[in-house]
Amino acid sequence: MSKVEEFEELRPLLFSIAYRILGSVSEAEDAVQETWLRYDGSATLPTSVKAFLSATVTRISIDVLRSARVRREEYVGPWFPEPLLSDPYQDPERSAELADSVSMAALLLLERLSPLERSVFVLREAFGFGFDEIASAVGRSEAACRQLLVRARRHMQAGRPRFDADRHKRQELATRFFDALRDGDVAGLQDLLAADVQMVGDGGGKAPQLARAVVGSEKVARLLAAFFPLLARVDVTFEPQEVNGQPGAIFRDRDGKVLHALVLDVLDAQIQTIRSVINPDKLGHLGPVADAWAIDGEVRQIRRQAK
Repeated sequence: MSKVEEFEELRPLLFSIAYRILGSVSEAEDAVQETWLRYDGSATLPTSVKAFLSATVTRISIDVLRSARVRREEYVGPWFPEPLLSDPYQDPERSAELADSVSMAALLLLERLSPLERSVFVLREAFGFGFDEIASAVGRSEAACRQLLVRARRHMQAGRPRFDADRHKRQELATRFFDALRDGDVAGLQDLLAADVQMVGDGGGKAPQLARAVVGSEKVARLLAAFFPLLARVDVTFEPQEVNGQPGAIFRDRDGKVLHALVLDVLDAQIQTIRSVINPDKLGHLGPVADAWAIDGEVRQIRRQAK
């Protein structure tokens, strides 16, 4: 195969590694592109193209993450990963590990780790890389990588997210949730929510949001039932679909532009967490982005007319 063909064959793997390290679709795509430029500019052919490219994209991602950490510390409100609709890399032998590692809950937990711990954890736990390959990728000894993994596992174990394993049951509950959302059915919504459910939004200070955090099934159900029928009156629609491997939906304005992404964490046949990403900077990879402020203005006008 040519260099281009070899690279394109491995592109899904490289993106999936970078996304899990960075939590950003756009930054992961940039890391993959930079990996290609370095590979294309290399005068020598590596013994293993996969090992070389995986190590290169990991090192680039670590550098990007270190600089991104400063921006995330200054971020307005809760920070969530950019929503991912489909993971381009599939490995039947590691499907469970890959699915768990791409959820928003898992990616948020990874934020607790240092860039090196995060990279070692991702390469080992999600992709099953050997310690010799990991050591080459992060520029540390195998012994140091084992220690990094021990520390990363300790941090992750304390808050490791759990989800209902049965995909069909999760999807069935999500269907009922979105039906109740369309109808503004408070009781129907509350029946599906855990007593201590949390609803959290990421607007980054660049878009209106329902609230930064609402806790409790009654409060969340009433807020959802009051607000989403108003969105329907200004022709906002939504498409239920998986987001980061979990049940969710993409909301669009009357012109089909992306307004926000909603993700549900489901455990014990109840919705435990509802996350909404409405920061326009995090939605561009899904298509043209809606003007959330304009939609918010229309909704406020309807409310004033109803008084």
